[in-house]
Amino acid sequence: QERGIPSLDLMERAGEGLARLVAELAPDGPVAVVCGKGNNGGDGLVAARLLRGEGREVAVALLGDPGELRGDAAANLERLAGPAPVVFAPAVLGGAVAIVDAVLGTGFSGEPREPAAGAIEAMNAAGAPVIAADVPSGVDASTGAVAGAAVKAAATATFHAGKPGLWIAPGKAHAGAVRVIAIGIPPDAPVQADVGLIGPGVVEAIPRRGSDSTKFSSGAVLVAGGSRGLTGAPSMATEAAGRAGAGYVTACVPASLNLVFEIRLLEAMTVPLPDEDGALTPGSAQAVLERAARANALVLGPGLGRSEGALAFAREVAPRVEVPLVVDADGLNAHAGRLDGLAGRAGPTVLTPHAGELARLLETDSAAVGAQRLGHAREAARLSRAVVVLKGDDTLVAEPEGRVGVSRGRSPALATAGTGDVLSGALGALLAQGLEPFDAACAAVWAHAEAGRIAAQEVGTPEGVVGGDVIAALPRAIAAGRSA
Repeated sequence: QERGIPSLDLMERAGEGLARLVAELAPDGPVAVVCGKGNNGGDGLVAARLLRGEGREVAVALLGDPGELRGDAAANLERLAGPAPVVFAPAVLGGAVAIVDAVLGTGFSGEPREPAAGAIEAMNAAGAPVIAADVPSGVDASTGAVAGAAVKAAATATFHAGKPGLWIAPGKAHAGAVRVIAIGIPPDAPVQADVGLIGPGVVEAIPRRGSDSTKFSSGAVLVAGGSRGLTGAPSMATEAAGRAGAGYVTACVPASLNLVFEIRLLEAMTVPLPDEDGALTPGSAQAVLERAARANALVLGPGLGRSEGALAFAREVAPRVEVPLVVDADGLNAHAGRLDGLAGRAGPTVLTPHAGELARLLETDSAAVGAQRLGHAREAARLSRAVVVLKGDDTLVAEPEGRVGVSRGRSPALATAGTGDVLSGALGALLAQGLEPFDAACAAVWAHAEAGRIAAQEVGTPEGVVGGDVIAALPRAIAAGRSA
């Protein structure tokens, strides 16, 4: 309205893009278009008219009385030539080679009611690919939440810009291939700015070494963790910190296991700490705190284990250390139900939980986190006053004020043990090099996913990638981001 662009023109372009995507995915054969009574249904009516204009057989079904349509949707119902729309019944979908879902749009949230719920179930059961208009019906476009029936689309034509619900699970799994359709909204028009995709440009913030750089000016990282049977995790975090640019990395580990780390870590220092049966204890905390006074970041938790002493060690160190802190693995489990205890830290904090760990932090269950990933990540960030990195194919980076970065993922090679330790080590390195916590987390997440893709290409298959392959690929991932 401010720019003088008629909304009917926007709907026309949206429907045109939707029809174009249908034609690409199903170039021949009958099409069924299922329309709700809002603007989403109007988009479907435009697509139906244009497909009919190209000679396609198109059945149009409305969820309700045609007289209930208003505004632009009603105008496009009047423009529709050919057979009149019918009231939706599953039989309308019979024989269709493609189905257009134009039932519920971006304003929807909650659980679909009838007749929308029944139409969604029928579209999913029809056996033909479904192309969604703007967002699959049943998916909350703002959060990705799915509270009830939701269309499982083969593709989604989304208008002007991608919606967070198409990037964030579980909505992401319903969207299929996402095509962004330009509909004439000016590029500088206001958009929802608190949730956005993480792109390669985030790595530009990572400092480059110059002729006057030293190992100390490149950032000193401490990694504190390790226990009997879990020496690999702190080793990988340590090695990843070095590959992500830290100039000086030190592993603070149980003294009884120090020889293991001395042999494994050729490029890092080790500090043997007092332990009990291979696990750190609260008596180990003071040495870490003293070392941290000469470091630029601390990664706390990889391989720590769940002994009472080790968990107490993490609870002793986290609130007292003043440098930027990454808390991972059992460092997180040590703070289950105690997130507010991190809120008063003097230095920045980044937490890197997967869904199960976040559930323990928030004293809920992983299914609840999976159903509302965005809301739970934001809640954890608010309670802890920390940046929260909720790991997954749609890794979310949430800061306490509500801004969230979303990773596109697409890196199945990371679905193997140890890659979380790689992420925490890389993140520690970026914090040590002076990046702000949100920027460091976004850059680490993007580089980590890209390193997984590079490793899979080099190994030959995502299934063959191990954590060490991802560590080795980190420098190339950062370089790729800088050249993108």
